[in-house]
This record gives sequence, structure tokens and C-alpha cells, in this order.
Amino acid sequence: MTDSTRDPLRLDDFGSGEPAPRTASSQELGAIYDVPVQVSAVLGCATLQVSQLLKLGRGAMVELDRKLGEAVDIYINNRLVARGEVVMVDDNRLGVTMTEIVKTDRAS
Repeated sequence: MTDSTRDPLRLDDFGSGEPAPRTASSQELGAIYDVPVQVSAVLGCATLQVSQLLKLGRGAMVELDRKLGEAVDIYINNRLVARGEVVMVDDNRLGVTMTEIVKTDRAS
């Protein structure tokens, strides 16, 4: 093909300078499907002094910083990704439903 047979390029053919978003095929994603991740649901937190911690025994109660019915934080590999609610899975197991995805700045 010679230069005279090519269509001329227009400025908008170059877009915004950002690379076009690339979507991965399911075959490409298959390589990461078996990668384990740690999922944690945090009901709340408390700060104690070591002396208070040493006094705790069976039946002791530690007050958390959350109220009843407040959302729990869901972490994946120690990164906050969502909030959710605790639910009963069956007679003796708990689960968490995601109610909100937490958007974070990836630069941090």
C-alpha cells in the first residue's frame, strides 16, 4: 500500500491521549481465578491498654465502636472494599451481604 492510497488521518482519530480501556477475555482471567484472597468482616474496633487486656477473662465484654444495626466493614487482603450487613446463613453460621462498595483513591 502506498501513501497515496491511504486515507488521511484526522485529529480525532487519536482520541484523548489516554489508552483505550482493554477488556480481558475470560481465558486471560482464568489464570487468576484460583488465586486465594483473604476476606474479613470487621464488626467494630476497641482500644484497650495492656493492663485492661490482661484483666479480661471468660465472659468479659469488650465494647466496640459500632452501634447495633450499623454496617460492618468488609476487607479483601486488608483493603477496605465494601460495607455490609450480618446475616444468618443457616442455624449456626453467619454471613455478610454487601450493601455498599467503598470507592478508594488507587493512588494512596
